[in-house]
Amino acid sequence: MTAQRIVITGATGFLGGALARHLLAARPWTQVVGLGRDAERGRALQAQGIEFQAVDLSDEGAVHRAVRGADIVVHSAALSSPWGRPEAFFDANVRATDHVIAACIARQVRRLVHISTPGIYHDGAPHRCIVEDHPLPLRPVNDYAATKLIAERHVFERCAAGGVSALALRPRAIFGPGDSAILPRLAQALRSGRLRRIGAEDCTVDLSYIDNVVDAIVLAMDASWRLNGRVYNISNGEPVAIWSVIDRLADALSLPRPHKRMPKPLALGLASAVEAFYRRFKPDAEPPLLRYGIELLSVDMTLDITRARAELGYRPRVSMDEALNRTLSELARTEARR
Repeated sequence: MTAQRIVITGATGFLGGALARHLLAARPWTQVVGLGRDAERGRALQAQGIEFQAVDLSDEGAVHRAVRGADIVVHSAALSSPWGRPEAFFDANVRATDHVIAACIARQVRRLVHISTPGIYHDGAPHRCIVEDHPLPLRPVNDYAATKLIAERHVFERCAAGGVSALALRPRAIFGPGDSAILPRLAQALRSGRLRRIGAEDCTVDLSYIDNVVDAIVLAMDASWRLNGRVYNISNGEPVAIWSVIDRLADALSLPRPHKRMPKPLALGLASAVEAFYRRFKPDAEPPLLRYGIELLSVDMTLDITRARAELGYRPRVSMDEALNRTLSELARTEARR
């Protein structure tokens, strides 16, 4: 096998770290370089045999040095949050991506795999089987979606002009053991007793298990050059009723299932008021109630992954049932250690 140097931004994050560990195990001939700002997690990667470089992507010179000699760059670093200052999202998701793109062009990297988001589709209305060219809302749902859309467009425009082959993936709601966002947040809401059932019981969403998303990234890394400039929806391909998942989470943690209901219009009205208060008086703190969070629990959103199946050969190898079993078992073990 020909040795490759693969640089992963955001390697101290959930997805980037999982990809780095997978490549180390599956491709021992590959030199894997993880970039990140979390020194403690960086040391953990080094202990596992992964080269780690503490790099702030706002430092363009440091990015250029880190990318030197790379064959492939996977850009998974991002500020992913439903709340925050607009300038922070722009710096982390647009300016940092611009630095990665410039470095890839200057260093003649052969392929850039950019991790985007299906959050760009979100408009508060129910949608099922969204395809990659689905009409986008005139106004993105939040600053995260807005800046990720700008970044994705910059990747394709600038890489095409600079001679770098670029592909983008839009994975939906990544979860799995080690995640600190989706199911752990829901678990926290269950423990607090604040969670109310909102919307229809059969509200259907797509989720993406971490191992399947890693597989999709590897397929994008290895994809034919004729696929340059393509973007792909990624999910488990098995839509689930979100409230059934929440009930299953409650059972796994021996917590009461949420029974109290709140009308969706009332919940959205309360969230709007809370957001307005925080925006004015506590702009750096995330509100305990967000319109976006309510919509994630009450609005259908599933992706069509036909293109990824047909062009990348993507096949989710871990089923949703098995993925939930693994994740909930880990969360239960964590709960027991509290």
